[in-house]
Amino acid sequence: MEIVGKAKSLPENVTLGEVLGEFEGRVGQKDCEEVLGLLGNEEDMTESFLHLFDCIAQWYDDAWEVYESMETNSVQPDHVTSSIMITIMRKLGKSAKEAWELFEKMNKEGVKWSLEVAGALIKSFCEEGLKKEALIIRLEMEKSGISSNAIVYNTLMHAYCKSNQIEEAEGLFAEMKKKRIAPTSATYNILMDAYSRRLQSDVVEKLLQEMEDAGLEPNVKSYTCLFSAYGRLKKMTLIHAYSISEWHDKAYTAFENMQREGIKPSIETYTALLDAFIRRAGDTQTLMKIWKMMIRDKIEGTRVTFNIILDGFAKQGCYVDGRDVICEFGKLGLQPTVMTYNMLINAYARGGQESRLPQLLKEMEALNLKPDSITYSTMIYAFIRVWDFKRAFYFHKQMVKNRQVPDAILDVKAAIKIQEG
Repeated sequence: MEIVGKAKSLPENVTLGEVLGEFEGRVGQKDCEEVLGLLGNEEDMTESFLHLFDCIAQWYDDAWEVYESMETNSVQPDHVTSSIMITIMRKLGKSAKEAWELFEKMNKEGVKWSLEVAGALIKSFCEEGLKKEALIIRLEMEKSGISSNAIVYNTLMHAYCKSNQIEEAEGLFAEMKKKRIAPTSATYNILMDAYSRRLQSDVVEKLLQEMEDAGLEPNVKSYTCLFSAYGRLKKMTLIHAYSISEWHDKAYTAFENMQREGIKPSIETYTALLDAFIRRAGDTQTLMKIWKMMIRDKIEGTRVTFNIILDGFAKQGCYVDGRDVICEFGKLGLQPTVMTYNMLINAYARGGQESRLPQLLKEMEALNLKPDSITYSTMIYAFIRVWDFKRAFYFHKQMVKNRQVPDAILDVKAAIKIQEG
């Protein structure tokens, strides 16, 4: 009944697939059949069967068989059937050209243009980067008297932004407003993500404000775009020392605003925040605070996330915290790598624990991890820093013996030989 209710009260500019996404993996064939019995007559059931397969169960091959059985039994398809089959073709890896040919075939059988059909075709062409063809399809649809909606505009804008053609996307955005088509949260997120990649955090901020002024609530993706914008800009302005803390403060303020509004950060949000600001700012207290929030909210980190956290602690010599991170690695089944140990060795070295570095090499050996040039270089530098030249020279010999000399050193040696020759 919950699915039926959502299907019958679908908001404007929202697809059934978006609304029913939360049911993915929760329902099976038996559940689908039960829903079908509640949706109406036999014709509706056939269409709904395809739609449920597409949006919930994702049994695309089975849905295709249903369509073929419709043809066999001379059941006339309509625009809903057409849009679903075009979507299924895309999911099955069929080309946009093949999808167009299917629609042409259905069109000859009496299936007319509709917003759903055009939207599915535009999506297929956009995913292949065929934006001009997608615009032609939209033109054909509008010639038949059907106006575009926000979903069509979002699809086209996303395609242009993926190609870094933001000016064209902005043109479509302006066209939407001129036609009084209300932008959705997805519309703003598409633009914010594009400007984030261009390091224009000021534009991202303005779009976020415009979004809120329009009565739309920013979601996780909205704030992640903002964090990424601050982070990418900061990477480009590290030489301007006074601007560093400013970007860090802005990022964390946005993160706090996000939490106050009850939006749960995703792993992508945490990763963007940690990488862009916390690790580079050397703020281990905030790093620890964010990490504890992740654990509290049961946000499972990826290897990338853990490496960022470990590297942040390592650069400040927090070797105990570094060990804790590796322990969390293990709980998720993520085994340490050579990179993991390189960062841990750096943590011990910066934390004044040079005497324990050989033990870390033994741990690597027990895990069948082969030290690389970074491993040896980190250890050599650690011992040189405390004037322990005997151990530094020993590990240098080990590095040469195991053929792990850094490329930069080999290049210098080669240049010297050429000069001597």
